[in-house]
Amino acid sequence: MKTHVTFVNPPYPQSAHQHPPFIPLGIGYLAAVLEKAGYQVDVIDCQAMKLTYDQFREELVKRNPDVVGMSATTLIYKSGGECARIAKEFNPKIVTILGGSHVSFWDENALKEYPELDIVVRKEGENTLLELMKRIEAGKPYYDVVGTTCRNGDEIVKNPDRPYIEDLDSLPFPAHHLFPLDYLNKFGVVIFPVYTSRGCTFWCNFCSAVRMFGRGYRMRSPENVVDELEHLVKDFGAQQFTFYDDAFSVDQNRVREICRLIKERGLNIKWDCETRVDMVDRDLLQTMKDAGCIAVWFGVEAGSQMVIDAMGKGYKLETIKNSFKTAQDIGLMTVASVVLGFPEETPETLRETTKFIEELNPDDVGYYIATPYPGTPMHELVTQKGWLKITDFNRYDTATPIFETPYISSEQLKEMREKAFQSFYIRPSYIWKMWRKGGVYGKSATRTALAHLRRKLKSAF
Repeated sequence: MKTHVTFVNPPYPQSAHQHPPFIPLGIGYLAAVLEKAGYQVDVIDCQAMKLTYDQFREELVKRNPDVVGMSATTLIYKSGGECARIAKEFNPKIVTILGGSHVSFWDENALKEYPELDIVVRKEGENTLLELMKRIEAGKPYYDVVGTTCRNGDEIVKNPDRPYIEDLDSLPFPAHHLFPLDYLNKFGVVIFPVYTSRGCTFWCNFCSAVRMFGRGYRMRSPENVVDELEHLVKDFGAQQFTFYDDAFSVDQNRVREICRLIKERGLNIKWDCETRVDMVDRDLLQTMKDAGCIAVWFGVEAGSQMVIDAMGKGYKLETIKNSFKTAQDIGLMTVASVVLGFPEETPETLRETTKFIEELNPDDVGYYIATPYPGTPMHELVTQKGWLKITDFNRYDTATPIFETPYISSEQLKEMREKAFQSFYIRPSYIWKMWRKGGVYGKSATRTALAHLRRKLKSAF
């Protein structure tokens, strides 16, 4: 019988601000690649099923795998380490593997901090994991596999990076059948994430994704993308999608072709995407809307030109205004993604940002506190400056100030963020507008607004 692999989506730390669970596509791709090669594969999604460590142990015992592979962002890195410890406690012969954005840049530290961890897979993992599995199954040494950092006895060996996969169409579609989709239902709908590309052409100072997948924009073909949409509609009853690319519209002609194929194949679907404000125009946004797009998440990041320039974004405030107005005129929902507390931030620039967001009048906003992920220039800067105050990765939840600069205190940042949220959400006209819009995003925004209202009323008494 082929080697049995159990993939694990580790639980969120209980103390952290927890994001809604979503389908972990990284695991989905890895599982699909191994299934295609004939391995026995299953998934324990602790986040979707809200499993405790004890419940995770019970699930692991039921499966009794040979290999346990975990994927972890910075926030769930320590949870991944704990899952490795539990796996080794259950069966010391289990091979434990940890991958994901955090350990790609924290690899040697991870192996030192967690003796129960055998292998770290860095960056893009499909081909690396497949080679590892062949070695493990054959009982051969694996300490020299490219793209890994491994133990070789008492020595930690860091092997060279593996070249990126250039032909993304060669990858099988993610193994959605392995996930507990019933647990991912949101307001009666499961939103299926889709990656159509990897990498980015930009080099923003706070972003680990481009350092994970490279500064080259590798794209799936429009036909391959729409084949996946069609597969999810037919086999899983999918009705709504979100394109997870960091900048969906880098190649506008490719987006137009994706939209043409959606309509040509008669796919009656809804979808949203995230992109840059300088990568859309009226014609493209209208084409997207005609093909089922209902919302666009724009990376606004700041309302201060000085802060935007310091981030390395490379666009002007006027461009942001124009893109929002165009999308709103066409009838698309707009969401502003904002980073507060970047190293150059001051109370004055933060006020500029909140005022700017109110002027944009988006349908929703995400105010995220600047978080210095390992591998990013921002992490290097705040470490060198001695500004880093919190090293417990369980608190890297984008709602907790991790560093403090001479320009704004952590307390002031938290207070101003909460006031910005309240100013945006606690408006009767806004709550009424989003309630009337309905759908997943309208209902979600309404719920968020009411939560901020309750929090404000509670603090007043």
